[in-house]
Amino acid sequence: MAGAAALAWGEWLNRRWSRTLVGRGEGAVEAVVVLGFKNPRATANVINRWRVRAGIRSATGGGAGDTRVIFSGGATSGGATEAEVMADYATSVLGFRGTVVLEDRSRTTWENVTNVIPLLEDADRIKIVSQPAHALKARAYVRRQRPDLAERLVRADDYRPGEWTVVKPLLALYGLWALRGLTADERKISL
Repeated sequence: MAGAAALAWGEWLNRRWSRTLVGRGEGAVEAVVVLGFKNPRATANVINRWRVRAGIRSATGGGAGDTRVIFSGGATSGGATEAEVMADYATSVLGFRGTVVLEDRSRTTWENVTNVIPLLEDADRIKIVSQPAHALKARAYVRRQRPDLAERLVRADDYRPGEWTVVKPLLALYGLWALRGLTADERKISL
C-alpha cells in the first residue's frame, strides 16, 4: 500500500510541476530547449537520451522550419559538450532532421537560461525540456531574467503518465530539494 501511494505521489507531483509556470502561447515560431545532464562519455547517457526524446516529441512543428530544438549544456569532463552529445544522439541515432541549435557553454541551470535567451528572442512559444522539477526551475529562472519571455513559456511533452513511474518518487524528492531556491511566490505556484 505504501509503495502504491509513493508511486501515485511521484506521478502527481511530477505532473503538477510539468504544468506550472506555463501558458497557452500562440504563434508559428517555436523553440524547444533541451537541458543537458552531466555526461562524462562521448555518447549520451540514459538521462540525456530520455531528454532528447522528450525534446523531439515536444517539437510540435515536426521539424519544420518554424521549430528549432536547442540543446543546452557545456563540457563536464573535458570531452564533448552535453549539447554536442545530445545533438549527435538526436540526429545520428533518432534521425531527427529538424533545425538544431547548440548552446555549449553552460555549466548550471542559471547559465543554461542566460545563454539560451538570445536564441529565444523571436520565439512565439518556448518549451523547456528536462525532468519536470528541473524544467520548472529553468522556467522560474526565465521569469527572473526575462519576464517578457516568460509569457511565451508553454508546456513541453516531458511528463507522461507511466513513464519513469518507478523512479518518479525519487525524482519528486530530489525535485523538492532542488526547488528550495525558488522565491516564495514561485514556491506557492509550484507546490
